Amino acid sequence: MSESAVRVGVLSLHNSKETKAILNAVEALGHRPEWLRSENTTVRFEDAEATLSPDVDVIANRLLLSNTDQPSEELGLAQTLEGVRPMLNEPEATVRAAHKTAASVALVNQGLPVPKTALALSNDQLNRLRTEFGSEAVYKTAIGTHGGGAWKVDTTDPLTARVGKRRAFLQELVGRDGATPNDLRVYVVDDEVIGAMHRYAVEGDWRTNVARGGSVEDATHSTPERVLDLAREAASTLGLDYAGVDLIEGDDGWYILEVNPTAGFKGLYEATGHSPAPHIARLAIESAGGTVDGDRVANLASTLDDSVPSCKPAPAPITTEESVTIGYTEQVVVSGTSGTKTVVAKSDSGAASTSIDLQLAADIGAGPIHTVSRVRSGSSRQSKTRPVVDLVVGIGGEQYTVAANIEDRTHMSHPLLLGRDILKNYRLDVSRRVEDHAEIDDEE
Repeated sequence: MSESAVRVGVLSLHNSKETKAILNAVEALGHRPEWLRSENTTVRFEDAEATLSPDVDVIANRLLLSNTDQPSEELGLAQTLEGVRPMLNEPEATVRAAHKTAASVALVNQGLPVPKTALALSNDQLNRLRTEFGSEAVYKTAIGTHGGGAWKVDTTDPLTARVGKRRAFLQELVGRDGATPNDLRVYVVDDEVIGAMHRYAVEGDWRTNVARGGSVEDATHSTPERVLDLAREAASTLGLDYAGVDLIEGDDGWYILEVNPTAGFKGLYEATGHSPAPHIARLAIESAGGTVDGDRVANLASTLDDSVPSCKPAPAPITTEESVTIGYTEQVVVSGTSGTKTVVAKSDSGAASTSIDLQLAADIGAGPIHTVSRVRSGSSRQSKTRPVVDLVVGIGGEQYTVAANIEDRTHMSHPLLLGRDILKNYRLDVSRRVEDHAEIDDEE
């Protein structure tokens, strides 16, 4: 590695394929990658100077604001590091894009098309507005990811202005009559379209997210240039250096759905055979004054190298303070689209997914059903199908959105079973139990 090599830091606290691919691309281009994680990153303020360790020349921001319980903390972290070194996908741009209604108002002010949307700050106001959206609409939390926090709802059903701690809003259900639910993802880096793909919903669902099993098809060369221009304008309007822009075609034209600053690469690479990672690496290197071989970028983009980077820091030891303990039974708060309840749940580390009682699901408006799962119960050789809904579960001040199974639990001791999708965030002490009390109604 030459002395003129640029030190590129990727700020990412999670283990994603995209982060690994960008770091590997930086190294493959002859420059020095640094993975900025909890294990190795410090910022010091001393003698009127701020210093960052490990030191870098430029930072590519990959913090997942939409997938954390405390987005303001992650935003503050990104702003801290931005104050020390130049950053791609600056914090202000990233938080605006991650908040769906904040992004929409910026796009609308620029004259760009978005679906009809209504945000209300009270339940009464939101329920008065729902009649403007026809018989069905999309109901979303303002911050969400991978299709979580998004429901297709009957507008005669009561809705709440918040789901858990997050504000929610209504949006027009856009699509073409008779067509399988689908949308278009366009990946943009520095105003260049790296690739585009159609995403199709899995059977029984209406959401097209690859993380939910949706299928993909290359659309890079078949998408009209005016639609690609919309994607470029959307990323530029929000001030993003790289983004996955989601668009959808209705009977009267194209609309911008979302602009994702931390969009995944897996589906795009599967559809197009082209990875955005070397392009992001190139942008970071060149923004810090480094040079890159363009042919090398093109060659690297034909693979998706998401192997563990050589620069990954050693894991920090886990301390008791970092891991909250919950008991075999625990008091939790569950939220749906129309209410919240506090119940006593049972922990089951043998269950992959959380399960909720049919009546409790109805009481809080958990749903609508977006898919079904097959589960095998006890010693039975036959599997059963169970409806699956998004559920917000709060324990000890932390909240998680999970895809929960609905089942009749009236013959069981607890209306909610916590599976590994929740328990992975805690230490489980099976000797600790919470006494079962009658359900306590929270805010409706």
